[in-house]
Amino acid sequence: METILGLCIGIGLSAACGFRVFVPLLVMSSAAIMGWFEPMKGFEWLAMPSVCIALAIATVFEVGAYYIPWVDNLLDTIATPAAMIAGTLTTMAVSTGEMSQFASWAAAIIVGGGTATAVQMGTVAARGVSTATTGGIANPLLSTGEWIGAFVLSILSLIVPVLMVIVVLLVAVWAVRWLRRKKQENMHRSAI
Repeated sequence: METILGLCIGIGLSAACGFRVFVPLLVMSSAAIMGWFEPMKGFEWLAMPSVCIALAIATVFEVGAYYIPWVDNLLDTIATPAAMIAGTLTTMAVSTGEMSQFASWAAAIIVGGGTATAVQMGTVAARGVSTATTGGIANPLLSTGEWIGAFVLSILSLIVPVLMVIVVLLVAVWAVRWLRRKKQENMHRSAI
């Protein structure tokens, strides 16, 4: 049961990494320092105040950079692989000792890295549409929603992880259906 709970927390935190790379790590570090979260062996560094300060600085720069026109699109090229790595690390940091080291890393890479990458690719697509349709004017609004979403998702993933997995899955299903509907509408329009 601990393994499933750990994976649920990992999925929620990984999804948050897809929105902003450093926000979930900062939330985990803050929670570890306050004693609300105990990272797995090998990830005790998350509970170090200096790491928390460094993550806070990185978070401020990351969030701020997404408000600069065209830098936000450029930053997505770096954030995509970084989100995969952060999703893997966050999932591994909450994995339980019930699995072997190999199984833990495999689950972290597949579940955590995969979830973070999927969410990040969705934000890249949304920012691309926003840039193409509004010339980037709506991008700050999108960026605000992303960092707030990352923050809320990170906190709720630590508090109610199973609910967050359900929410992440429902949003994923909705997004896939919405994209399919848009694709069919575009195909229908081009046929006319």
